[in-house]
Amino acid sequence: MTKKLEITMDAVEIIHRRYFKGKPDQLQILEEERANDEIARNIFALRKKAGLTQAQLGKLIGTTASVICRLEDADYEGHSLAMLRRIAAALNQRIEIRFVPIRRAA
Repeated sequence: MTKKLEITMDAVEIIHRRYFKGKPDQLQILEEERANDEIARNIFALRKKAGLTQAQLGKLIGTTASVICRLEDADYEGHSLAMLRRIAAALNQRIEIRFVPIRRAA
């Protein structure tokens, strides 16, 4: 017996069905991109909250504004724990690493 696909107008559901459902490799890429985006957004938000420019934060941690710019780019994949610790220390924060279960889509 074939399971009939439910009709939807939900754009997110349509995208999920088309590009991710039943494709574990694509889902893994999506999760990695979400993680990169979250890191970039956090660095940006913390820097702004501290009232620092990219150049000022770079100087505090011994790097350049262009490196900070790259770290704040959601497409950047080279975040190192050492660099994140330097940024956290400069912004009076600490890094917290959590392991969370992978969501498996049906």
